Amino acid sequence: MSPSLQQKTASSLKWNTIDRLASQLIYAVVGIILANLLGREDYGLIGALTVFQAFAILFADSGFGAALLRKKEVTQDDYSTVFWFNLIVATAVYAVLWFCAPLIARLFHNQALIPLSKVMFLTFVANALSIVQVNRLMRNMDVRPVAIANLIALIVSGGLGIYMAFSGFGVWALVVQALSMAVVKTLWLWLSVRWTPSLVFSRKSLESISRIGFSVFTSSALNTLFLHIYSLVIGALDSLGALGLYTQADRWSKMGISSISQILTSTFVPMMARFQDEAERFREHVCRIDRLTSFIVIPILGFLALCGTPLFHTLFGTKWDDAIIPFQILCVRGIFVVMVSLYCNYLLAKGFGKQLIITEAIKDGMIGVALCCTVYSRSLDILVWGQAVASFLTFIVILILTSRKIGLSALIMIRNIIPFGASALVGAAVAYPFLHIIPIAPLSMIVTAVVAIAAYLVVLQLLRAPELKEVIRLVRKSR
Repeated sequence: MSPSLQQKTASSLKWNTIDRLASQLIYAVVGIILANLLGREDYGLIGALTVFQAFAILFADSGFGAALLRKKEVTQDDYSTVFWFNLIVATAVYAVLWFCAPLIARLFHNQALIPLSKVMFLTFVANALSIVQVNRLMRNMDVRPVAIANLIALIVSGGLGIYMAFSGFGVWALVVQALSMAVVKTLWLWLSVRWTPSLVFSRKSLESISRIGFSVFTSSALNTLFLHIYSLVIGALDSLGALGLYTQADRWSKMGISSISQILTSTFVPMMARFQDEAERFREHVCRIDRLTSFIVIPILGFLALCGTPLFHTLFGTKWDDAIIPFQILCVRGIFVVMVSLYCNYLLAKGFGKQLIITEAIKDGMIGVALCCTVYSRSLDILVWGQAVASFLTFIVILILTSRKIGLSALIMIRNIIPFGASALVGAAVAYPFLHIIPIAPLSMIVTAVVAIAAYLVVLQLLRAPELKEVIRLVRKSR
């Protein structure tokens, strides 16, 4: 890797990490306050709308954002065409959902969803206005403006949400929080990024981008469907209260999962795309990224699962106890989710757009089978266990598929992961007794986490794993 590219990668990693850590810290503080002020049904209502909003965001982008990242050279006409396309599609989808609001309310047996949905769905229109700005920055590996926009948006929207919750507005606090975050982020990016679209809509640009965009869109559509199908099923067949529990468990587990995936995607995909025609260098970077990812992901999500009970008791008392076991299961599942996402990014960087559809079909097929096998249990825990098993099986299948496409042995890819999984298990085993020895939840959580991390690092030191030095080196280069 050239010094300039290495420096850009390190800087991108630094700002992505700052963005994610600071954003999740603010998001967590706001979320803790709101979770203590609002009830299960409030989160159930938002969970129901999130299903439809996820598809709306997907249609607004149509896979073109990822396609622009993948394209070697992008012109002003390309950017302008994608901007106008995103805006037109977002507006059209919002109009459709506006008229479908009564049907959504009927599906979840709650008429309050009609006005809530008409306001909530404005968020994806606001987000569509900033897709190109974010993409331009990511292509240049200039993450700093995006990080600042995210932080400002989170602070402003979090403050509004908390104020409305304290003022007794109930679920509207969550709606206003989501909408204001999208609006503030978009406004900030428009003011800070010196780019405006031309009055151009190029058919040639659309066709060149759509070849990859269609594959990404199809893959993302399947992923979005099965990512939110549990919320849809729980809310429609059980109750909004049960959906509220699942939403909380899913939300807090995903804070770690989505942050790590986003950091890795925005940092490494632009870099990997530069080596797509250099097979040996590509494989070398795959091994390096696999090990670095495992070094970070496995202990974070594993130890979050380990500390689930004292964590929830510290943050919420006993109000959300029924969400603890689903949270722990989803954290462990998240390890496989992040690794699968990483493998899909390898395929994307290598130019195997059609393979993304196959990988999504595999993932979604596994989830569909798991849902069919567990849905009649009427048990949230069993439903989530089904998700975890499906994700593990998906990980195995997609690992084999990816290894064949990039020309790297699946055994080598597994060996990249095993030392960190084994070390994390040792750390968890050493720390587990402290969960029961210490009765005070905050202290129990802190001591357990510190002991687990310390034991994990000691084992890695004994194994002479180079990743700790690698992380330190990347941090130093990012300065």
